[in-house]
Amino acid sequence: MAKIIVTGAAGFIGSHLAEALLRQGEEVIGIDEFNDYYDPAFKQKNVANLQVFPNFTLVEGDIQFLDWQILLQDVEVVYHQAAQAGVRASWGKGFRAYTERNINATQVLLEAAKDAKNLKRLVYASTSSIYGDAETLPTHEGIPPRPVSPYGITKLAAERLCGLYHKNFGVPFVSLRYFTVYGPRQRPDMAFHKFFKAVLYDEAIPVYGDGQQTRDFTFVSDAVAANLAAATVPQAVGEIFNIGGGSRVVLAEVLDTMAEIVGKPIKRNHIEKAMGDARHTAADVSKAREILGYQPEVSLREGLTKEWQWIKPLYS
Repeated sequence: MAKIIVTGAAGFIGSHLAEALLRQGEEVIGIDEFNDYYDPAFKQKNVANLQVFPNFTLVEGDIQFLDWQILLQDVEVVYHQAAQAGVRASWGKGFRAYTERNINATQVLLEAAKDAKNLKRLVYASTSSIYGDAETLPTHEGIPPRPVSPYGITKLAAERLCGLYHKNFGVPFVSLRYFTVYGPRQRPDMAFHKFFKAVLYDEAIPVYGDGQQTRDFTFVSDAVAANLAAATVPQAVGEIFNIGGGSRVVLAEVLDTMAEIVGKPIKRNHIEKAMGDARHTAADVSKAREILGYQPEVSLREGLTKEWQWIKPLYS
């Protein structure tokens, strides 16, 4: 049984990852500060699923002020999922939360990781937002990052810090650049959650721009599988991987699929394009396939159906 830390364990992806590890019989320390970027009640629910496991410990607090020397004793893997998420909220006054929670918190963790004797892997949750409006689609990891949002800038800075600590101190990091992850427990500020909620309340769905933007959507269990592989495959150390759903989809078509799943037409309200949103994203996942054995398994229709089943009782 390995001892593992998951930061952001009460969050969307972090809670699924922690649960998968606990089901494998690992000992998991979950760290979360339960901030109020979205309703902490969602996070409490996520953690309640983890607290049924005897080998789970919750540490509540800000990453920057925890005693990492003690926390990292005997820990073999750290999955660093905690971050200040959200592209649109990263402009203006909100920016400080992004520098603190994305850059400074990661630096504190890396400083501790360089002295951690038993650490075999630090898996950093990065994002497709660092590419911005990529010239090449599908986008491979060698393309120069050009973030179009302050959020993307902070996630890229933290990823680069990981690279520095790897190069200078041998911190065994791996970076996973997620492409729009969705599924049960998805954050309430994310599109599919908002869309399904609007359907339940019989409201029109806000669509930014013309609805022709494309995204590579990744089901949460595929993102979890990528994390587990990143922590175990020896050749992954020091590498960056795209983690996508394997197909690029037009938003308008996604809405048609959702309408079929919910069994009624979806009202759409077209609003102005949002600042900082990339027009198209598409992941070239051939590197992850080759080195991590990554293979996205959940189709968009199947994944959306699972998310709908989860959302219905939330708002009924």
